Formats: sequence, structure tokens, C-alpha cells
Amino acid sequence: MRLFSKRAAFTDGELDLVLSGEDVRDWFCGIEDGFTFLMYKAGTRKYMGYVSLRIGESGGLYYLGHIGYRVEEEYRGNHLAERACRLMVPLMKKLGIYSVVITTNVENIPSRRTAERLGCVLESIVPVPELFQGVCAGATHKCRYIWRIS
Repeated sequence: MRLFSKRAAFTDGELDLVLSGEDVRDWFCGIEDGFTFLMYKAGTRKYMGYVSLRIGESGGLYYLGHIGYRVEEEYRGNHLAERACRLMVPLMKKLGIYSVVITTNVENIPSRRTAERLGCVLESIVPVPELFQGVCAGATHKCRYIWRIS
């Protein structure tokens, strides 16, 4: 299901999302398919972070979420994760995805604010079973946000 080349798949004029060559599938986590996009300053290859869309439903994705993101420290505070998520909306719609889960660590206030700025609704804060703590970077609890794509 690879749709993009190494040029920017999505851009807002300041932020480019370029498809990573990395395979997103992970049978243990229940990720059937997906996409990871590298965030670059538009028109450059100045790496700023990544955003992933994970496709599937499973126990692992219940705690990991359908969307994951990381912004490099020097670029934090610029709403890059929010912008990257919004740039993926046309792809999600094309795939028929109109609701996704974004999970955050309870103590990660910036990531929680990103979910809130996207319009996500906090569904619950759940304990992460030991089986899935490894894929959740050791987190013992996760905030589960629901993002309805309109």
C-alpha cells in the first residue's frame, strides 16, 4: 500500500512530511499496515521528528494508539505534532479512517495538549498491562484520546 515517493507527501509550506522507508507492520502489536512520515523543515532535509499512522485493531494498539509522534527537542513548542497529524487527514479519509486513538503518557503534558488541540476527547486513563509496557516505552498508564476525523 505504498503511495508516495521520497518527495514530500504532505506539506503546509513550512513542514514537509516525507514517507519513511521503514515498515510499520508489527504483528505482536496488531499493526496490520501503516505509514511513518519524517518531519522536515519545508524544502530541506532538516529532520524535526516523525509521525506514524498505524492501521489495525488489537490489544497492543489499544495502548499504543493509531497515531504516534515525536518531535526533536530543539523543535518542540511549535505545534509540529499537531500540524503533522492534520496533514495526514486527507490520507486517513482516503483510507476510510474517520476515528483514531492517540495515546499519551499521563505525565507528558505537551503531548496531551497536542491531542486536545486536535479536538480529541479523553476517553480514559488506563493501566498498561505488563505484556504491553515494552512497546509503550515502559509506561504503566496511558491516556486514551479519541480523534474523530470530520
